[in-house]
Amino acid sequence: MSKVRPYSSDSIFKSFWKFILLNVGIATFLIVVLCPQCLTSWEGLRAVFPDFVFSFLISSCLSFGGYWTDTILDSRLPWVKFPLARLLVTAIVYIIYCLFFSYLIVLIVSYLKGQFELSNIPWKALLEFTKTPVIIGLCFMAFFTARSWLYEWRNAAIEAEQLKSENIASQYQSLKDQLNPHFLFNSLNVLSNLVYENADKSAAFIQQLSKIYRYVLDVQQEELVGLDQEIGFAENYLNLQKIRFEGSLDYGMDLRDTKGFYLPPLSLQLLLENAIKHNIASLEKPLQIRIEQTGDALVIRNVLQPKTTPMEAEGGIGLKNIEKRYALLSDQAPKISETDHEFIVELPLLKLSKP
Repeated sequence: MSKVRPYSSDSIFKSFWKFILLNVGIATFLIVVLCPQCLTSWEGLRAVFPDFVFSFLISSCLSFGGYWTDTILDSRLPWVKFPLARLLVTAIVYIIYCLFFSYLIVLIVSYLKGQFELSNIPWKALLEFTKTPVIIGLCFMAFFTARSWLYEWRNAAIEAEQLKSENIASQYQSLKDQLNPHFLFNSLNVLSNLVYENADKSAAFIQQLSKIYRYVLDVQQEELVGLDQEIGFAENYLNLQKIRFEGSLDYGMDLRDTKGFYLPPLSLQLLLENAIKHNIASLEKPLQIRIEQTGDALVIRNVLQPKTTPMEAEGGIGLKNIEKRYALLSDQAPKISETDHEFIVELPLLKLSKP
């Protein structure tokens, strides 16, 4: 929510002088257009001075009226919600305002010039002199109407973009929030089995797990992490799994230049975990996993040797989680393919846009 600037007499003073200078400029422009020869001599300036004052008064009154009309209607009839009603009400209110105050100024100025007595006011004749001020007023109305509409359209566009960004951020955070309990739950399941099998293995597993979970906590607020960080985490994760599987798991990496590339955090962990979960890993059939960098993509492949009893994937975790996060972060998407012998996922490597 945008903050409203507090009331300040200093800001009011600056706006007041801007208002005066603006209307002095308008009055001067009208004199130059209507009587340019009056500016060539002192006598001409003296003769045109009353007209200058009259123009200044009319301009100030009508410009203030335009500003006042828009200020009042902005909160009651916003352009975005009621465009037609706002246009009609603006036109009606401002035309009535112009007629009334233009006539009033003409009446006062004419009386001060001694053109009539209060006992004999020429109402119809004075009405003729209000035509020019009303035309000027209509120009002001067009200006303030366009200004008000553009400002409100801009604010509506900014608010819509902010809401969109907040919604995307909320969706992305929700996807990331799925990862921590998922990772911890699976790790504790593995640990519970190791405790009964081998105490030394379980101790080594806990030590390695603490390092890995520290990384999970460090990146939980990040939208993207560097490829080198994610690769380091993947190595730690695979070393953790080696404690469990020993010779039943074989992995390798072929990376070139990891600098300047980014991935959604824990993307590799999800893919590696899926590979281990859904495939047989034994001494007779070691599970082979390869991570390779090809251009602007990271390819993760594993031999396809599915377990005889298929495991149900948790909703929203794994490949779906990665695909949704990529969709929120960029226009690129992971590519998933399968051959007779391999399961392959290609993750686009992202680059940070320069400000």
